[in-house]
Amino acid sequence: MWRVGMAAGEGLESALRTVKERVQQAAARRPQSLPAVQPRLVAVSKTKPAEMVIEAYKHGQRSFGENYVQELLEKASDSSILSSCPEIKWHFIGHLQKNNVNKLIAVPNLFMLETVDSGKLADRLNSSWQKKGSSERLKIMVQVNTSGEDSKHGLPPGETATTVAHIIQKCPSLEFVGLMTIGSFGHDLSQGPNPDFQMLISLRQEVCEKLHIPIEKVELSMGMSTDFQHAIEVGSTNVRIGSTIFGERDYSKKPSSDKALGEIKGKLENLTVQEH
Repeated sequence: MWRVGMAAGEGLESALRTVKERVQQAAARRPQSLPAVQPRLVAVSKTKPAEMVIEAYKHGQRSFGENYVQELLEKASDSSILSSCPEIKWHFIGHLQKNNVNKLIAVPNLFMLETVDSGKLADRLNSSWQKKGSSERLKIMVQVNTSGEDSKHGLPPGETATTVAHIIQKCPSLEFVGLMTIGSFGHDLSQGPNPDFQMLISLRQEVCEKLHIPIEKVELSMGMSTDFQHAIEVGSTNVRIGSTIFGERDYSKKPSSDKALGEIKGKLENLTVQEH
């Protein structure tokens, strides 16, 4: 059932077309001083069934995002998606724990990991990707906690340049392609541009100057269903949109988090109940 996020009577095809039009309109409003990079639309399909991914794919969508490793692995390995969506590109956009790196690396058609938030995680990813023996490097973004909220993951802004330098210099199997942030929700644009987006833009400038990287080579992943047009207008090259395309999520069907699954397994193996 199509609920919040879609006009009455709209289906996925219409919703997807409308979002793509809004992306194009926002890109046209960008200042000419910004890199002329066509924004990438990542359709966030978490809690949604394989059938909806396939339908969006049939209507031209190729980039899809997931927040949970287990759900991504199961969905990307689904035989119907593998057969119907040969050019699908999966983005992982959730928090990645180091003990789930090998599981993520096993995801078919994994295109990009947007949430690297430490040098240690980058090292683990680099090692696992090397062992996989892929002929291409794994595209990664560095996630920055621009809002400083405890509920958000990501690097402190001051560690961004050193972490990017570490990845470029010490992780030959990873390809650094950009910076990502979630930012605080509900910013009032009447008060001016979103400061979290502005911070990410400034951090890109700092990274590019310190590491001598052309600015057009560093993407900015910022903007979701509620603020993606503003994000594109100020320079986002990658927006992550879910409910506006797929409809309201039913979290009663969301798989348990990977951490919870691991805890349940541990409890069963040890036959003890641990407090967390």
